[in-house]
Amino acid sequence: MLLDDLVTTAATVSSTRSRLAKVDALAHLLRRLDAADIAPAVGFLVGKARQGRVGVGWRGISGATGEPAAEPTLTIAEFDALFDRLAATTGTGSDAERTRVLRDLFSRATAGEQDFIGRVLLGDVRTGALEGVLMDAVAAASDRAGDVVRRAAMLSGDLGETARLALTGTAEELAAVGLVVGRPVLPMLAASAPTPTDALGITAEASVEYKLDGARIQVHRSGDDVRIFTRTLADVTHRLPEVVDVVRAMPVRDVILDGETLSLDEDGAPRPFQETMSRFGADAARETKLHPWFFDVLHVDGRDLLEEPLSARIAELERIAPAHRIPGEVTADPEVAERVSRDALAAGQEGVVVKAIGSSYAAGRRGSSWVKVKPVHTYDLVVLAGEWGSGRRREWLSNIHLGALDPDGEFGEPGGYVMVGKTFKGLTDALLRWQTDRFQEIEVRRTANTVWVAPVTVVEIAIDGVQRSTRYPGGIALRFARVKHYRDDKRPEDADTIQALRTLLRE
Repeated sequence: MLLDDLVTTAATVSSTRSRLAKVDALAHLLRRLDAADIAPAVGFLVGKARQGRVGVGWRGISGATGEPAAEPTLTIAEFDALFDRLAATTGTGSDAERTRVLRDLFSRATAGEQDFIGRVLLGDVRTGALEGVLMDAVAAASDRAGDVVRRAAMLSGDLGETARLALTGTAEELAAVGLVVGRPVLPMLAASAPTPTDALGITAEASVEYKLDGARIQVHRSGDDVRIFTRTLADVTHRLPEVVDVVRAMPVRDVILDGETLSLDEDGAPRPFQETMSRFGADAARETKLHPWFFDVLHVDGRDLLEEPLSARIAELERIAPAHRIPGEVTADPEVAERVSRDALAAGQEGVVVKAIGSSYAAGRRGSSWVKVKPVHTYDLVVLAGEWGSGRRREWLSNIHLGALDPDGEFGEPGGYVMVGKTFKGLTDALLRWQTDRFQEIEVRRTANTVWVAPVTVVEIAIDGVQRSTRYPGGIALRFARVKHYRDDKRPEDADTIQALRTLLRE
């Protein structure tokens, strides 16, 4: 199929706020795709090529863009092959070769295709065709049940391959997609509440557990083979040998665990989050020892536990990993929930997560079965731009523009990000240097004082609340926002929503 068909569909999806219209347009495209084009096309629509990021930034794209072609001739397969070539181009002379490859492709692309190619390379596809809409489109195009498509996508962690299977395989093959030890699944997510009492009002009887100030991990063991994945499903096994040792010592053969890992000081209190995350970097040093704690188990020795109640999963976790289970208590009493929260804060942790005791594990979804409570308002937002500083910060991008996710397009483009404020507070010199380099790598345009970036960077922001404001389209502005830390372990689509922030107006 021609790339132009994909670009045209993306433009159609972007131009409407109607979810049904988006689904119809995407389903029409999916039905016409060749089997080999399905997975790449789905990746391009959500701005995530199957090869991942290939190291091409705004400058590289600007240097390669020339006169557009008059007529569309590029195919989806040729665009996919470009990513293969860019990913394989390394070493001496790689910059020149990348430029040559990009120029060749751009010279064959129409103006609309050039714009789309550049946005995919930067991860800045803003069509509103996020995973939820595409799952509905896959279901419609393949005539499969929506819940079966969603389950397969969540358990495989690969929407592109799920679409290919739904469109080219049988209903039985799609329904058979399940947990596979060694293949990561999208993690279950939590909603928010202001107090443990409020959270317990949502869940009823629940396991009230410490919310650690650590990094989410998912650990798979098959025999002696242990693999560790981040929240974004990146494999970090080789960087966390101490976690591997802990899981190998458990009395099981096969297991999938969900939990957190963090660094502790000499007194057992959590070290700063940045010290934990430093172990996940490519040049990680081993001086910082990480300790794993687990709060859920999804599979044990041939038995899938996803559909079993949390009470059964806790019992299994207590049996196989009692020394590494996150502290908590099962209760329906608000006073007990409040006490556990105070204990967690006294131990230096962030707060608690209140989990309905009868709930199943909803991979990849944020529902009301899990509710997090943090006494300091912290939200995961997406960086939209950075402004050059003044004085001693004049060489750095300092004041960052912050956006909240707008999943349904209530205040703008569906699946886009609504600006809710700016901040330059909480930034160390090291963070200023890092974000100045990083933002210019993902730059999409600039003005005299501002560098606009692809919305791919998640930052955790502490605020004192929000206030009504006509300055921003969401009708609110952050109060006293400051940076806690950047969250490399989170995807931009995991950011908090504008609707969640607006609930603070009612507190």
